[in-house]
Amino acid sequence: MPHAELKFSDDLALDAAAILADIEAVISRHDGGAGACKGRAYPSSQFHHTHVLLTLSLLSKPHRDAAFTQALMGDVEAAVKAKLPQSCHFSLSLTYSDAYYVTNYHEVLA
Repeated sequence: MPHAELKFSDDLALDAAAILADIEAVISRHDGGAGACKGRAYPSSQFHHTHVLLTLSLLSKPHRDAAFTQALMGDVEAAVKAKLPQSCHFSLSLTYSDAYYVTNYHEVLA
């Protein structure tokens, strides 16, 4: 269950939902078993310099090695930048969760 957090200065007219959907699609192309990517977008009205910061978090898996990570980061960067409507600073961070991270689905039955 990957997570994506998109933080950006609100002078960028972004379609955050489309960007988050593209990120999920890129992750799925690289790793079909990754599952849904939970995405959140945080526009900020208080900022210094126009910018985007994307943080991706994935579970550690044996096949997610350095080559996988570099390829995924390159494709995610290209997908996000294709949707940026103007020049801006861009940062991307990909982290892997350690053994003490829990992720699952909580369902409430009526």
